[in-house]
Amino acid sequence: MASAGQDAKFFQRGKIEEFRADLQAAESKDKKFIKRKTVLKKVVANITMGNDMSPLFTDVVQCLGTPLLEIKKMVYLFLMSYGRSRPDQIHMVIPNFLQDCNDRNPLIRALAIRTMSYIPIPEVMEALSDNLRHCLKDRDPYVRKTAAICVVKVYNADPRRAEKGGFVEQLRDLMLDANATVVANAVAALSEIGDRQDGVIFKLNLATANRLLAALGESSEWGQIYILDSLLRYVPERHADAETMAERIIIHLNHANSAVVLTTIKILLYLMNYMENRRLVEHCCKKMGPPLVALLSSGPEVQYVTLRNILLIIQRRPAVLKNDVRVFFCKYNDPIYVKLAKLEIMYRLARAENAKEVLAELQEYASEVDIDFVRKAVRSIGRLAIKVEAAADQCIQALLNLMENKVTYVVQEAIIVTKDIFRRYPGQYEGIIPKLCEHLDALDESESKAAMVWIIGQFADRIDNADELLDDLCYTFLEEHVEVQLALLTATVKLFIYKASSERAKTLVHKVLKWATEEVDNPDLRDRGFMYWRMLAINPSAAKDIVLAEKPAITTDSDRMDRGALDQLLLHTGSLGSIYHKNPETFIRGAIGKSLVDSPALNAHSRMVLIPLAPTALPPSVVNVTGPGPIESHSSNLVDAEALERPPPPPPPESKLPIQPQTNGDGQQDQSTAEVSRNGNSSEPEDDDDDVAPLPKSDDPYANLAGAFGTYMADEPRPMAAGGGGGRGRNDLDDLLF
Repeated sequence: MASAGQDAKFFQRGKIEEFRADLQAAESKDKKFIKRKTVLKKVVANITMGNDMSPLFTDVVQCLGTPLLEIKKMVYLFLMSYGRSRPDQIHMVIPNFLQDCNDRNPLIRALAIRTMSYIPIPEVMEALSDNLRHCLKDRDPYVRKTAAICVVKVYNADPRRAEKGGFVEQLRDLMLDANATVVANAVAALSEIGDRQDGVIFKLNLATANRLLAALGESSEWGQIYILDSLLRYVPERHADAETMAERIIIHLNHANSAVVLTTIKILLYLMNYMENRRLVEHCCKKMGPPLVALLSSGPEVQYVTLRNILLIIQRRPAVLKNDVRVFFCKYNDPIYVKLAKLEIMYRLARAENAKEVLAELQEYASEVDIDFVRKAVRSIGRLAIKVEAAADQCIQALLNLMENKVTYVVQEAIIVTKDIFRRYPGQYEGIIPKLCEHLDALDESESKAAMVWIIGQFADRIDNADELLDDLCYTFLEEHVEVQLALLTATVKLFIYKASSERAKTLVHKVLKWATEEVDNPDLRDRGFMYWRMLAINPSAAKDIVLAEKPAITTDSDRMDRGALDQLLLHTGSLGSIYHKNPETFIRGAIGKSLVDSPALNAHSRMVLIPLAPTALPPSVVNVTGPGPIESHSSNLVDAEALERPPPPPPPESKLPIQPQTNGDGQQDQSTAEVSRNGNSSEPEDDDDDVAPLPKSDDPYANLAGAFGTYMADEPRPMAAGGGGGRGRNDLDDLLF
């Protein structure tokens, strides 16, 4: 702490000329390198502050020969910042790099290769290749684990050099290292390479997964996260394999690190799809509850991440927290984003047994100060009434009590949810309509006003003054939002059907239809107006059957996420995808999607909703120029340097890297190696059937004539071959004509 406080004085903006003069003066009068160290600290501090120190490149590089580790670290830090911007001067440093790569001190060896990997210049990469290959087999584990991370940087700079140099295979070998930190870094490096669209396909088999689990206990927290996350690349072939692995990793639910806990939960949820023992599945669900509850005692940021993940987990595995709804009751000092997340989970966990308790809590929230929170609480009361039928009476009474306070936004939210309650329980709660009509003047938002208009129109036969109410609401028809205009149009038509003999209803519907068809620009509203007008003019009885048709009772099924999409999202537990509730490939450029892989052990229910991954679309490597040109024999093939080196015949779609199988002590082939294959334009063999269906061949000899007219597009529908590949059958031609 003392040294940190003393170093704070170096964070002052300095001049390049002063630093250069100090470095030159320190060469002759600085036997213990104290002055040189002081100047370099000032330079590094200025780099940290964002000041450009690149003009000192030559002067700082001359300090690299100093036999002091602290000075070497600062010089190497300078090179990491400015090495790539000085390609014409980097040759001055390469001899020092090569000398440090063979130093007796493992810290210096690791520092040298790490710095070289940060400078993606061909000259440096060439010098790094041989030294990196030796460092991957270094006797010191610190050097090996640093070299493993350097392979990723080499791969990012030049994937072809990394593959030809055999670095990926050496990473595979490091996964079997005796040191747990080396294993974790090798797994992290292979995972990062495997996540590239043009990277290798990184998979684990059972033997490799077991060896990684053996190193799990000796790894650091982040090492455990990398190893656990890599288990998603293992696809169990038997139920027993998944069950054994789940029993081995379930102990990590008790870890103090929240990231380790969430990653362990992610792997357990993944393995449950391949497990057959129901008791073990229930045991895993029971064990996942307490760690999730414990995470809610952390800071608000960790709480929010945990709550968003819980919202996904309880939709897939409701048994995890079914008896812990009280844990999600909001505290007075919770941030608003935490309160809203807890509110959603409370609704998800609500059942007939705890509905009374949840309702009492929601009523308290409805009297809070925060408007957004109050709106969400009132809406949750209505959703609770729709979800739990036994609590519907109490929820209705709670909504009426809240409306008596005459708080505008509370009244409006209550009317919105009451409309849904009417649809959920038709013919049960229409007696409260007069109380709703009392608050008609308080409605100033489009959604609440549209809901009230729907109620008046739907029950116009039971409301004596429905025509008066709608007439007042239609006074500002042309100024209203489209949502309200659509509701008013439908409500007036319903009123006319209910009270066809009323002159006021006739006048009102004629006025609204004339507005909708002549003075409104919205096409939806105008089309609906024409449709109603023609139905009422041609066949009023048919209009009654259509407009007043019995509507299906709404349910809470729409609140549930699709099962297949949910299985995909749970593979991203603990990541940004689980917070946004979106797959990372939808908001992160270049991200690789994840999906459950079919195997004999996959549960039947999971297989039914399985969503295969779409084939990776790599950027095109060939530029097509329109117009006539010479016809070449190889013009239809993508030819690169790697393809030219291969002897004919051409390689299969998926070319394996030359990984030699290892043998164990029994003379049998060791299956512990990870399967690493090239991920080019082709995908995995087992996914070939799910990628692109072959286009059907047309029997029409003139089917290809459309391309002879250049950019001319024929408007007429052309017959398509019946059968697979998206072709229409003969019966579908009528749809085209219609």
